[in-house]
Amino acid sequence: MTVGTDSPAQARSAAPHAPEPPGPGPDADAPDPPVSAAFAGLDPDDLPDGLVIADETGRVIGFNAAASRITAVPAGRALGLPLDQALPLEDLKGRRWWALTDPYGGLAIRRGQPERNLLLPGGREVLVSARYVREHPTGPVRRVVVSLRGTDARRRTERSHAELIATVAHELRSPLTSVKGFTATLLDKWERFTDEQKRLMLETVDADAGRIKRLIAELLDISRIDSGRLEVRRQPVDLAAAIGRHIQVHTTGGQPPGRFFVRIRPQLPALWADPDKIDQILGNLLENAVRHGDGTVTIEVAPATAGEDGEEGTEVTVSDEGPGIPEASMNRVFTRFWRGSKRGGTGLGLYIVKGVVEAHGGTITVGRGPRGGAEFRFILPVGTPAHLL
Repeated sequence: MTVGTDSPAQARSAAPHAPEPPGPGPDADAPDPPVSAAFAGLDPDDLPDGLVIADETGRVIGFNAAASRITAVPAGRALGLPLDQALPLEDLKGRRWWALTDPYGGLAIRRGQPERNLLLPGGREVLVSARYVREHPTGPVRRVVVSLRGTDARRRTERSHAELIATVAHELRSPLTSVKGFTATLLDKWERFTDEQKRLMLETVDADAGRIKRLIAELLDISRIDSGRLEVRRQPVDLAAAIGRHIQVHTTGGQPPGRFFVRIRPQLPALWADPDKIDQILGNLLENAVRHGDGTVTIEVAPATAGEDGEEGTEVTVSDEGPGIPEASMNRVFTRFWRGSKRGGTGLGLYIVKGVVEAHGGTITVGRGPRGGAEFRFILPVGTPAHLL
């Protein structure tokens, strides 16, 4: 960051709302410490956010590289200018920001401004926060430190949330329409239907209600994963039995039993994990293999080491014999809304699987299986609860 200096007379004549500099005192002849001294060897140009510093007269004395990039104003041009000229910010109603906030002439108890969206010339949005540095709580402002950030990351997050809402709303519309239609028909014309017709309608309503429940559960899981609040309640888990239950669900639903091949390696360590969330992982991976893959679905469980410390763990591999996942898509498999094909689904399942595995302290990867299909492999540490150690 470049530090600029002006003579006191020049600074006073150009600074709007700036107080008169203090009279001479015991340290009047001592120069102010350089701005960069506060960073203890850190180059402000290395900061990811824009940094603008104005002195007690309102003149810009610091303007780092990120600030130049965000504002499109070279540091050499900004240094020495009054703050409101170097950063001609407006709020979303078109009002000049520094005239509104008046950092030098406003309330003496104010310590700064919280982050908010403001506009640069040309209407470009930027996130701005400010800190007023005073020698004592109600003293004159000695420095105004301004932080600038672009809005790209926030816009991406907002778009992601909007896509999530749109996807869930779209997925909910179909089953809700079905539930509403069948229940209204049954209530209005109950006597006209046979018991078999009533049963068929109620089974459809039950299936659609289950689908709605799963969608809401996915939405809650995503919220917990994004906020880091996904809880794991560890209990002993029998992986072989859990896999057997999921295969039975698929065979009951019409899949041939011969489509599934399970290999359980001997000497597996005892696994402590959240049984419901393990079911969620297995359910999503097997559903993905059945829906998007072809041929035999192979599930293999083997002992493994988890983490850099070599902790004992369990490795589970699920692979199929389908077309697999293109190399160009491998790095997007675990992102929101990724769909490997046009065969339905919300595109949220694998994102949730990754979040659940990582909440257990494990890892998950995707690659190409030995017979060309997709292969998902996750490793979970033993995870013995602390009170049993």
